[in-house]
Amino acid sequence: MAERLTPAAIGRSQGIVILRTTSLILFAFATVATVLGDSSLITYPAAAEGAGNGRHLVFLTGDEEYRSEEGLPMLAKLLSQRYGFRCTVLFALDPDGTVNPNNNRSVSGIEALDTADGIVLQLRFRRWPDEAMRHFEQAVERGVPLVALRTSTHAFRFLPDDQTSFAQYNHFGRRVLGEDWVSHWGANRKGATRGIVEPGAEHEPILRGVTDVFGDSGIYETHPTPDSKILMRGLVLKGMNPSDESASYRKARKSDGVEQDVNNPAMPIAWIRTNINPSGTTNRVFCTTMGAASDLKNEGLRRMVVNATLWGFDLEIPAKADVRFVDPYSPTDYSFEGFRRGIRPADHALGIPLKPGSAAQPRPSSRTDSEVK
Repeated sequence: MAERLTPAAIGRSQGIVILRTTSLILFAFATVATVLGDSSLITYPAAAEGAGNGRHLVFLTGDEEYRSEEGLPMLAKLLSQRYGFRCTVLFALDPDGTVNPNNNRSVSGIEALDTADGIVLQLRFRRWPDEAMRHFEQAVERGVPLVALRTSTHAFRFLPDDQTSFAQYNHFGRRVLGEDWVSHWGANRKGATRGIVEPGAEHEPILRGVTDVFGDSGIYETHPTPDSKILMRGLVLKGMNPSDESASYRKARKSDGVEQDVNNPAMPIAWIRTNINPSGTTNRVFCTTMGAASDLKNEGLRRMVVNATLWGFDLEIPAKADVRFVDPYSPTDYSFEGFRRGIRPADHALGIPLKPGSAAQPRPSSRTDSEVK
């Protein structure tokens, strides 16, 4: 029997409506509060417990091919919710506020670097304005730890006619991270990468619990600075599956023209070093040439990156760091022009998978090694 519309019944109905409305408001707040009033970036609050203890990590996305705008927000969610870091992710944006990694002059919310305790970056050939570069330079010179992925060896490329005071950052890779761009070594989409621990590095804390490292992006030719400690090398595989055999063919190095077997010696894919700034401050640096968003589906690689972040702050690294995804993660395959259109920073909010967006047709990869980086 239906309840009569007495004053008491009306009151109960209004109470139910208020409770339901309040619940919806709280859910919406929890979903969007991470944007913190600035729609050009997204910040994930630190979990109440975790080794990070509220330290502020700033993630710099911006590469045209390897989908850093998808991979780095996933890592930021993981480090905020599993390890207690407050994580802010910055993006290259179009004027309408949507993410466009091809816009190499754009970086959102760069002032976040002023309070950064550490930086995680995956940049390629950026040409930021001087004001943005000043924030970046000042953060580095404070001595914050740096975790650099994939194309960060060639993070900046200012052209001769650019009006910039930061042309020296064209060699930020070699000067700070330990290596610049040299060349492709394993071919993208033809020969995947299997990580092998460098002899003598087996007991390095960053490699604790790290096994079965695999990525579908190709290996770069690298020759890290002599003061770098190599942690891992990468075997070029015959195909694109983890079970594929190592390739065996000869190739000339771009650095000196000397020919060698492609896997003897294998190229370094992860190393650490200490960068000394002109002021005397120092940065703990971890660099890996892996890090395509699709690479980061690999548990071993994620664990190495998480361990490197903890190492940067000299924090205890667990025997097997928890690197479970916080939200479902289905990254776009790497390609030029392959980024999801119509995505805004808020679309990376906690508790929701990234929406598909719309995709342009990926540009054919028919260029030479010197053109495709």
